[in-house]
Amino acid sequence: MSATLVAADEISLSGNNLTYVVIALVIAFVALGFAAALVKAVLAAGRGTPKMQEIAGAVQEGATAYLVRQFKTLGIFVVIAVVVLFLLPIGDVGDGNETMVKIGRSAFFIVGATFSAFIGGAGMALATRANLRVAAAAREDGGREKAMKIAFRTGGVVGFLTVGLGLFGAALVVLIFKSDAPTVLEGFGFGAALLAMFMRVGGGIFTKAADVGADLVGKVEQGIPEDDPRNAATIADNVGDNVGDCAGMAADLFESYAVTLVAALILGRAAFGEEGLVFPLIVSTIGVIVAILGVALTRLRPSDRNGLVAINRAFYISAVVSAVLVSAAALFYLPATWSKLLGDGWRETLKLGTDGDAPPFGPHVTAIIACIIGIVLAAIVQALTGYFTETERRPVKDIGKSALTGPATVVLAGISVGFESAVYSALVIGAGVFGAFLLGGGSITLSLFAVAMAGTGLLTTVGVIVAMDTFGPISDNAQGIAEMSGDIDERGARTLTELDAVGNTTKAITKGIAIATAVLAATALFGSYTDSILKEFSQVEVDKFLNVANPGNLVGLLIGAAVVFLFSGLAINAVARSAGSVVFEVRRQFREFPGIMDYTQRPEYGKVVDICTRDAQRELITPGLLAVMAPIAVGFGLGVGPLAAYLAGAIGTGTLMAVFLSNSGGAWDNAKKLVEDGTHGGKGSPAHAATVIGDTVGDPFKDTAGPAINPLIKVMNLVALLIAPAVVVYTTGDGSPAVRFGIAIAAALVVFVAVLISKRKPVSVDAGDGDGDDSSSQESAPERVTA
Repeated sequence: MSATLVAADEISLSGNNLTYVVIALVIAFVALGFAAALVKAVLAAGRGTPKMQEIAGAVQEGATAYLVRQFKTLGIFVVIAVVVLFLLPIGDVGDGNETMVKIGRSAFFIVGATFSAFIGGAGMALATRANLRVAAAAREDGGREKAMKIAFRTGGVVGFLTVGLGLFGAALVVLIFKSDAPTVLEGFGFGAALLAMFMRVGGGIFTKAADVGADLVGKVEQGIPEDDPRNAATIADNVGDNVGDCAGMAADLFESYAVTLVAALILGRAAFGEEGLVFPLIVSTIGVIVAILGVALTRLRPSDRNGLVAINRAFYISAVVSAVLVSAAALFYLPATWSKLLGDGWRETLKLGTDGDAPPFGPHVTAIIACIIGIVLAAIVQALTGYFTETERRPVKDIGKSALTGPATVVLAGISVGFESAVYSALVIGAGVFGAFLLGGGSITLSLFAVAMAGTGLLTTVGVIVAMDTFGPISDNAQGIAEMSGDIDERGARTLTELDAVGNTTKAITKGIAIATAVLAATALFGSYTDSILKEFSQVEVDKFLNVANPGNLVGLLIGAAVVFLFSGLAINAVARSAGSVVFEVRRQFREFPGIMDYTQRPEYGKVVDICTRDAQRELITPGLLAVMAPIAVGFGLGVGPLAAYLAGAIGTGTLMAVFLSNSGGAWDNAKKLVEDGTHGGKGSPAHAATVIGDTVGDPFKDTAGPAINPLIKVMNLVALLIAPAVVVYTTGDGSPAVRFGIAIAAALVVFVAVLISKRKPVSVDAGDGDGDDSSSQESAPERVTA
């Protein structure tokens, strides 16, 4: 969202507007204060037996070691990105000089990346301590309610950090840079999105490589339970839950929040002037209040069928409260007519001309409807995703029933559910985008702001959404710790199994909502890119650039769609390769240490942690380079029109692919849970073995490739927006053709070489059979893990 999108006149932020921005900063600190209070409450809970503490300690050390190693790898990308951001040209500067604005953009790129990393790391650090306490609580009287409370409060910490730091960063930029906030906010959003994508891909590869490897050898070949301590991959599996579903997803949801807020602030500046910079901050401030309310309301009652009932009740109450508060804020802050908001020249400001259709509603009603569209969209996506992934619903039951005829029909049934759910979800999201877009009347600028405000309205519930997501891996880990320790009775085991099944559904729901926010944010970013073209070309030229009948644009659209497929394939193939190495290592240990089965020898858990850590760091580079370099190659190689078509292709295909992968994986997972609860023969039956195969297929779908598409499409849109001024220069013929095509060829070569190197890696590494590398030569894991 370049500064060229908005007029360069100065904004003073005086009077009430300055007060509202300062209040937003204060409320951001309130959210952080609530996070600190919840941390204290969670850590005060009981820690269980010494055996539980030992297992949890191993998971903590493994997760921390992985995350430290990942941040060292990502530090290189951060340094390169800061330099490139400073060198890239910017548009017109408002009330600051160009150099200072460039420095601000680069500095807040670091801030966005740091916040994203901190939220992921802090969320993971608390989750690795809360899982032990959830397992311990399940052993007590009233354990169902106590365990649920601890798990959700831990998620609430991550939710408060998300809304607090996101609001703080955006408000600080507006307060310091005023008119130039749009340009500086580009860096903030890009930093959050880039780090989130890398953490999502790396964490997803780690967690699913360990999970798939553990299931294939433990459950299928050895016939032992999922979290049996005799399986060398169990510690890595539990570590993976934290680095993937806690650290990765927490960073992902933060960047969704940050980028959507950034889009709203920048487009608001274009459509509403000074009020457009302030009103999204007011809505996000309301989101903090809603987060506090939602976490406080989430309490499991003895009469509730399961934890999902309590979570849904709190979410829908929070959504209603959010709609009421946002409506009140809009009525209080925004005027009723456009002339009062923008003056007599409001038609010119909204780019309506003399005969353009005026917006159907005034500023306050437009803002209210846009925000409510986002809130309703979140509720519908939650209900729709729940239908396709809950164990009590027909789709999951049908997959479970298909297990009676073998794993092939389980896989086919899950794929069918994923495809069908993607259609309905895409239609619902599309309806939300189009409904918000219609609010602008004939003003594209206002329409795009309405879309961004729909995203901001949706994310007023993000505190509860993040808590729902973090709840899932904490429950999964708690069940693993209890089973590995053996210090749990039948009642406690049932409690943890119930919470784990609920967690699978909440993870699927939050992935669905994250996809919806990604589409809203990407649409706003895409519109901002096309609007930036209008600053340099006439409407006739822009219509020609964006005409899909233009062969160049059609090629750009196909490339954008193809990149989503390639990205997904690379992520899933990375899991397959790493999981193969885990399988070989676990098999080796069963073969060389026969005493593992009768508990006289202990598995070398650290070996598997090392394999997953090494592979995750190695494999995340190629998808990351693809996301950054592909739009550069298209933009400089084909021009502004094909780059716009590229983004459109990526958004459309990415929406369908992300929902398909997420929901099919979630449905497979819960179909396995359904059978494990006794349906169709229960554990150890042929139906159970079939659903385990389905679950292993779905693991990289729902936890690696699917969620990573969300930051992918936003990273690509932000890259396109950042390079737009330079691409425009070369499209108009002012730049050197040699430089232009040199940049395009270099970017394409980087992608080609990265993919080639990735494809040349072996399918799996035989650890100890003599057919490949011996994983025993890898660097040792943390001492406690291997003890």
